[in-house]
Amino acid sequence: MSVDRTTFVFSDAERTNEAFVTDRRSLEAIRERIVADVRTRVADAGATGVVVAMSGGLDSTLTTALAVEAVGNENVLGLGLPCHKTDGAHVSDARTLAEGLGIDYEEIQLRPLLEAFDGTVADELESVANERGQPDERTTEVGNAVARLRMVTAYYAANRQSRLVLGTANRSERLLGYFTKYGDGGADAYPIGDCYKTEVRALARHIGLPRRIISKEPTAGFSATQTDADDLGARYAVIDPLLYRLVDAEHSLEEAVADLRIDRETAAEIAALHAATAHKRTTPPTPGLCGRDDGRAGDRTDALE
Repeated sequence: MSVDRTTFVFSDAERTNEAFVTDRRSLEAIRERIVADVRTRVADAGATGVVVAMSGGLDSTLTTALAVEAVGNENVLGLGLPCHKTDGAHVSDARTLAEGLGIDYEEIQLRPLLEAFDGTVADELESVANERGQPDERTTEVGNAVARLRMVTAYYAANRQSRLVLGTANRSERLLGYFTKYGDGGADAYPIGDCYKTEVRALARHIGLPRRIISKEPTAGFSATQTDADDLGARYAVIDPLLYRLVDAEHSLEEAVADLRIDRETAAEIAALHAATAHKRTTPPTPGLCGRDDGRAGDRTDALE
C-alpha cells in the first residue's frame, strides 16, 4: 500500500492585522481547527492513523500532541530516528514525551544506513567531484541525506500500517525553505504548517506542553552547537515579524525595515532566502504540453491504494 504524496497545510489561520495569533481564544480556535483537519485527512484517506518523526523538539512534539487529540494515542506512531552522537539528548526527550502521550514509539538508529550510503553512493560520486576540483566539505549534503533517510523510514512505516505521515514544519521554516526537499519536507499533511514559530510556541503553551520543550533552542541537530539562528542569520523574534510584513501584509522591504527598525542587511538576506527557496514550496512542474494540467489542482488526499 502507498499514500498519494499530495501534501496539505492547515490554512486560513485567523490573524489580526498585527501578525500573530497568541491570545487564548484564538489559540483554542486554531487548536480545534488543526485537530479537526487531521481527523478529516485520516478519515478521507481511509488510513488507520498517523506517523510522526519525533526529534524531541518543539515542532514535532506539538504535532504529535495534536495528532493524539485528533485520532487517539492508539493510532499515532512516533519514530525516533537518531543518526549522530549529538542526537542523544533529543532522542531521550522524544522517548519520554512519547511515553507521556501514551503512543507507540519506535527508535531506529540510522547511522548504519548513512555509513552504507557513504561507502557506496557517496564515495562513488565524491571521486567525480574531486576530479573536478570541488571542495570536500559535505555538511549540507550529508544533512540532506540523513533527512531523506528519515523520510524513507517514516514512509515505510506508514505504508506498512496504512497510515499518513504528518510533517512537522512550521510556516517560518517553510517560507525560508529551511527544510530538506523530499526529506523533512516530504509529508502528507503539515498540521502546524501555517503557524509561525511565534505562534507554535504560543500554541504549545496553550495546550500545556513541558516548559523545557518550549524553551529549547531551535536546532536542525546537525552538530552539538548548531542553531536555527546561526543558519538563518537571525532569531525567530526578528524573522517572524519580517516575514509577516513581506509575505502576508505585502509590504516592501524598505517599509518592513522602517516599521521594525531592524538591520537592513539582515532583512535583505532573509528576503532573498525566501525568494531563492520558492522551488521548495511548489510541486515540480511539467511543461504543460497540449494544455494538460499537472495534477496540482484541488486539495485532497487520495485513499490508500
